[in-house]
This record gives sequence, structure tokens and C-alpha cells, in this order.
Amino acid sequence: MALEAKRIINGTFGECWLDGDKVSECKGLNAKVEIEKEDVPVCGSLGIATKMTGYKIKGTVKLYKVNSRMAKQISEELQQGNNPTVRIMSALRDPAAFGAERVLIKDACFDDLTLADWEVKKLGEVECPFTATSWEYLDKIEPKN
Repeated sequence: MALEAKRIINGTFGECWLDGDKVSECKGLNAKVEIEKEDVPVCGSLGIATKMTGYKIKGTVKLYKVNSRMAKQISEELQQGNNPTVRIMSALRDPAAFGAERVLIKDACFDDLTLADWEVKKLGEVECPFTATSWEYLDKIEPKN
């Protein structure tokens, strides 16, 4: 089957939830699993093999600055010495695509809290980087042959 451009999923239809609350001011979300590896030299081979030793989940929630959601979510706990964990759910549904994809990112901890960041004639935005420990796909888009 040839690629149909209309089937490419469009981020405009993305949604984000933090601990079950929809984040309507979300403008983007990315999350990646970084695979940690160790080099393994093998006798008789010039190539270096690798062995997975773990992984780290990293990502960023990108928000339009509409409210103080992140301050409310983590500020008080941070001041008490606690970095709270949250569940982040990403959903991407495009009516022209072959389906929807939802992934739940578990035990996410934000890496920083933006206290102020603004500029004249610029729309307010906040980037919230995070790390996490695990994930689960709730829905996947199956490949079409």
C-alpha cells in the first residue's frame, strides 16, 4: 500500500491529561525512552557490540501560559522538599488517520518549575521537562499493509 498523506497523524488533535485532569492549554508533548547501553568488545570482531543496562524516560509538556497550573501542581510540595509524581496521558486522534494512540506515562517528576518567563508582544508559553519510570500504551495504531 502506498503512503496516503491524509493518513499522517496531525498533532492538532493531540490531548494531554495530568493526573486525570485535561490540560486544555497544552500545545505540545513529547516523551522518549533513552536506552542506556554499555559497550561490549568481542574477540575476533572490529565492531563493538552493546548490551542494554537500563533506560530513562524523558520528555516535555509544552503549555500556553493561561493559568498557574504547574505552580498549583508542584510548587508547595517542592518547597517542602518533595518532588511529587504525576501520571501524564497523551492522546492523539486524527479523524483521517487509521486510528488513535494513547500512552500513559507513569511516575513522572518535573525537572523544574518556571516562576516567570514573559516578553513584550510574545504569547506566553511554559515548557515543563520531566523524567519518568514507566509507560503503558493504552491504544496503538496498527500498521496497514
